[in-house]
Amino acid sequence: MKRASLNRRRLVDQVVRLLSLVAAFLALGALGWILFEVFRRGGAALSFRLLTAAPTPPGVPGGGLGNAILGSLMMTVLAASIGVPLGILAGIFLAEYGTGSRLAEAVRFAANVLMGVPSILVGVFVYTVLVLPAGHFSGYAGAAALLVIMLPVMARTSEDMLRLVPASLREAGLALGVPRWRVTLGVVFRAAKVGLTTAGLLAVARISGETAPLLFTALNSPYWPTSLNEPTANLTVTIFNYAMSPYADWKEQAWAASLLITAGVLVLSIGSRTLLQRRRD
Repeated sequence: MKRASLNRRRLVDQVVRLLSLVAAFLALGALGWILFEVFRRGGAALSFRLLTAAPTPPGVPGGGLGNAILGSLMMTVLAASIGVPLGILAGIFLAEYGTGSRLAEAVRFAANVLMGVPSILVGVFVYTVLVLPAGHFSGYAGAAALLVIMLPVMARTSEDMLRLVPASLREAGLALGVPRWRVTLGVVFRAAKVGLTTAGLLAVARISGETAPLLFTALNSPYWPTSLNEPTANLTVTIFNYAMSPYADWKEQAWAASLLITAGVLVLSIGSRTLLQRRRD
């Protein structure tokens, strides 16, 4: 009886291992297929002119994605310049001061819920509170939507990175009579700087491919962005518009734009993982 039970457990274990292996290969295969198609089609359309020129009128061949690249960079930099420091401050509160308090638990719960909210709902929310009162789409509203998406990711990741710092370092600083805020900035921050950098890169990677919130906020524009207080060109909405167009030239540019975003996210993800691995070593 015991022998039969042991054989049955071994059989179940082997079946589960086989299914896990097949699932892993399917996921890797799908990812490899997507990357292959994006790099093959996008690489063929990539050129210096594509990166630096503005788009041409519909039906006119040529043009580029220069305005969309610039617009995306402007909104991402604005969102990151606000979201990264705010997220780090929130992470400090959660890891160093709030810890197990009710307020900290409420902040964690809100951040977790916000990370699970579909990005299109964030776009509708920002559309309601910023675009409608202003009466027009704008890059500022687009940056605000990206900020709402980035902030909870940055806060929770920063908390995790700060919690990895050994408590003995904090206790050593406090035992010397150093104020808590100086221990946090001078000891904990220095020990967690690689992890916090990783958190920032992951947060930027998280918002780099967002399309839905920008459709409701920044919209798009065929012109070079001179201010964020107007509809602003961006890569993700440009991909959506070009992919839906009947022009073969625009479809090729959509693949090139997809390659730019994919390469950017890959660089950020690999860079953050490399930094994190060095910290662990």
